[in-house]
This record gives sequence, C-alpha cells and structure tokens, in this order.
Amino acid sequence: MTQDLLPITRIPRTGLPVHAVVVGDPARAAAVAALLDGAQEVSYHREYRVFSGSWKGLPVTVASHGVGGPGAILLFQELADAGVRTFLRFGTAGAMKPGIGDGDLVIAEAAVRDDGVTQQLLPPEYPAVAAPEAVLALQRAAREAGAPHHRGIVWTRAAFQPGLIPLFSYDGAGLAAIEMELSALLVTASLRGLVAGGVLVIDGANADELVDEDATGGYDPHRDVVAAGVERGAVVSLEALRLLAEGNEA
Repeated sequence: MTQDLLPITRIPRTGLPVHAVVVGDPARAAAVAALLDGAQEVSYHREYRVFSGSWKGLPVTVASHGVGGPGAILLFQELADAGVRTFLRFGTAGAMKPGIGDGDLVIAEAAVRDDGVTQQLLPPEYPAVAAPEAVLALQRAAREAGAPHHRGIVWTRAAFQPGLIPLFSYDGAGLAAIEMELSALLVTASLRGLVAGGVLVIDGANADELVDEDATGGYDPHRDVVAAGVERGAVVSLEALRLLAEGNEA
C-alpha cells in the first residue's frame, strides 16, 4: 500500500535496519550490499536504491542518495523517519592538500557547509560535525584493514564544475578533501540526535597546485587505484558500523 511508503524515496516506513551506509551511486549501493549476508533490494525509486542484509551478524541498510546535497538530504531525512539511527556516508572526493593520494581514505571530522541546501534550513554559523564515535570507529576499521587513511575537515560544495563566479579559496585552511553531500548528512544527524560520519575515497586532486593534467590526463575516477580504494572503503564502512553497534569504536 502506498501509505506504507515514504513519499520521496518510496522506502518503507518501518522495518529497515537502524544502521546504514549511504552512497551516491545506485550501482555502488549494490556493490556494498553484495558484501552482506542475505542482501535483498528493498526499493529503487529515482536515484534512491535501498538494500538490507547483515554484516557479521549486524543488520545493515545500504542506500544510494544520488549526486548533490539537495537530493541527498531527502534520503537522509526519510531514512531517519523510517527509524535509521546511525549513518556512515561512503563516497569519493578530491584531495585538497599534498600527501593524500589516489585511493586513500579520508575520514571526515567535520564539513564546510557549502552544500546548497542546509543554508536554507539553518544559519551559516551552525556547524556540520561528525559524531566523535563515528570518527573513531572509521579510523579503527581503516587501521585494522590496512587502508591508507587520513582525518580532517572536508569541503562539501554543491557545484561540481567551475562556473563564471570565481571559486572561493580555502588555501591555508588545511582542508583534506572536497565532495558534495556530507555536510547535509551531518547537519541532518545533529538536528535529529543521530550518529553520523563519513569516509571518502580519493579519486583525484582538486587543489590547483596539486593538479598536473599533463601527467594525469585530467580527472578520471575510473582508474584501478580508485577502484581498489573503493573496495577497501566499503569494508571499512561496514566494519565501522559494527564497531559502533557494539560500542567498540575506541
């Protein structure tokens, strides 16, 4: 019955596991779900593809939110309405400072709210911060998986391509990476009293001084080094959820 489904994402109002990994790409949602025991597709409407299964005995939701904060926040809100209480965003990002290589993981401590949606919901001074226990769980899972990883603040920016307006520079601010959806998740979680964090696979360099298009041929997120990082990141995300559920994040 349609009244048993939420209006935007068409996910069921009840019955989903309360721990979730959220990703941008519906195909990546399927790839993460393939790591679960007993994975089943729950729904697929627009960019919102949702699976349930279990990771080492922990019931898990895996869902895709598409590209950009305005659409992604609809998924986060409706998953919360459906009872999800722990969110880890697993995505890709561009490196913003030297020493962070392709395929490395960046564990977000907080995010710059340049997402194109939360500015319309809250004053700009309101922070977008990851739950400390989520940061620690992701760091522990990455360490135990042997995955190269870094911690830091990321820049969530709505525009992917440059336009006529000059790009505001965060040079010298020490940002680790740039992506498109995390701050929308962190703000949603803070407003609703939920646990949220994010881990991002580096798929290229975005800071001007790091880009060597002659050497790299330009942006290409489909290289083997990125694919290997995505495989590691999927396991890290799921294992971090398990650590959070068991209270073993430290």
